[in-house]
Amino acid sequence: MHFDAIGRVPGDPILGLMGAYANDPNPRKFDLGVGVYKDSQGLTPIPRSVKLAEQRLVDSQDTKIYIGGHGDAAFGKVINELVLGSDSKLIATQRAGATQTPGGTGALRLSADFIAHCLPGRGVWLSNPTWPIHETIFAAAGVKVSHYPYVGSDNRLDVEAMLATLNQVPEGDVVLLHACCHNPTGFDLGHPDWQRVLDVVRSRKLLPLIDFAYQGFGDGLEQDAWAVRLFAAELPEVLITSSCSKNFGLYRDRTGALIVCTQDTEKLLDVRSQLAHIARNLWSTPPDHGAAVVATILGDPELKSLWADEVETMRLRIAQLRAGLLEALQPYGLAERFAHIGVQRGMFSYTGLSPAQVQELRDHHSVYMVSSGRANVAGIDASRLDLLAEAIARVV
Repeated sequence: MHFDAIGRVPGDPILGLMGAYANDPNPRKFDLGVGVYKDSQGLTPIPRSVKLAEQRLVDSQDTKIYIGGHGDAAFGKVINELVLGSDSKLIATQRAGATQTPGGTGALRLSADFIAHCLPGRGVWLSNPTWPIHETIFAAAGVKVSHYPYVGSDNRLDVEAMLATLNQVPEGDVVLLHACCHNPTGFDLGHPDWQRVLDVVRSRKLLPLIDFAYQGFGDGLEQDAWAVRLFAAELPEVLITSSCSKNFGLYRDRTGALIVCTQDTEKLLDVRSQLAHIARNLWSTPPDHGAAVVATILGDPELKSLWADEVETMRLRIAQLRAGLLEALQPYGLAERFAHIGVQRGMFSYTGLSPAQVQELRDHHSVYMVSSGRANVAGIDASRLDLLAEAIARVV
């Protein structure tokens, strides 16, 4: 038969954790695996700003006709401004444009196919470690994948090793950088570090691809955009992938964008024509609902203010969970060992726990996290920090 030679591919390990957690009858279990924000009740809520925008759309939308290859023009405008700043010279001079995509993952795939088709022979350099899907997306597009050091075996950010490798990257290659809230480690570059990376990117004539999936979850909506805006202002060409999954809570509505910054308006039109052509063969036109929600929120001062407050509430809760876990580890003499948790930013933490310790946490304490030791801090139940700290103390 036609399908006889087809084998079975192992399931995604993170999604597999979801099933294992759901089937665990222990009422004291912890889900620190899948990367979604959770509130104090353990739920992933829909922000009130989103619900209000959705109701407005229900009352006002009069068609479900396809949107264009670049997506909702209103969404493109507001996401450009959110990422690059409302006063961006690139926007004012028509040197930056957003192509709407199905989530940040869709933006990454669009960028990968763009590199493969329009910049043939260019490789992409990813941090070690990085989000595992980065690896497979670029490989699937036929782009050669290489790595630069980021976090060493001592679970510390190694900027010197990163720069040393980037200084050896072939001219013209693409370097993927995490704008903030590095996934999976939570370790972010400081402003002086970013300036040094910029200098290397400029001197080696590299093309930066900046993955911006967690705007607002690190130090704030404007603060988290600092490196993105620095690179966009200082370099003639930049690619930026933006996701609305986390900060708008639009996980299943798959809302994102690939923003392209070019040296002039004519070149932007050239590049955008290629992106629309590539996207046509990937998903034809992107889904509308999430983009319409974002455009409605960011286009209305009251809704935008409410949304910004909600993002800040999520950000502060994550920061408080980090501090609370360190405090809970103090009686066990482990606060210093895990001090890096307080330094890291965003939803994720490279805890430093070994695969064997992670397995022991799962088997004996119903604490679920990725085998690398990456934990979703946003999944911690603040009322049970002492229980989690006790479990960690028992396995280290």
